Amino acid sequence: MKKAAVSQRQSASELISKRIAELADWRGKSLARVRKLIKEADAAVVEEWKWMGTPVWSHDGIICTGESYKNVVKLTFAKGASLKDPARLFNSSLDGNVRRAIDIHEGEEVDESAFKGLVREAIALNNSGKPKASKKTKG
Repeated sequence: MKKAAVSQRQSASELISKRIAELADWRGKSLARVRKLIKEADAAVVEEWKWMGTPVWSHDGIICTGESYKNVVKLTFAKGASLKDPARLFNSSLDGNVRRAIDIHEGEEVDESAFKGLVREAIALNNSGKPKASKKTKG
């Protein structure tokens, strides 16, 4: 319970920054770099901290999560199967019906332009499912 109470006092952005600092190796650098690219692609992105410690970036729905493991930083796009990926950044979770992921290993770089394009496309997809405001009045 103490851990949850501490988390509630810190913003999601603070918790993500703390995670990056704790990783203090190539994984932290990779996570910091993709975080920067996501913010460059969408200044209105919302950072969230979900599922007991997972960085999440959202805009009208989840864009992607950023998980760190021993040998990989995994960026899972919530609706990745519906996104065009001409640069073939998606290299993991390719068999699912909804999600797609990008696994970044030590020494690997993600194509900045292609990655930002995926982020923008994910946001557009999230926006396409939003219901339009109704002009009907209650009668």
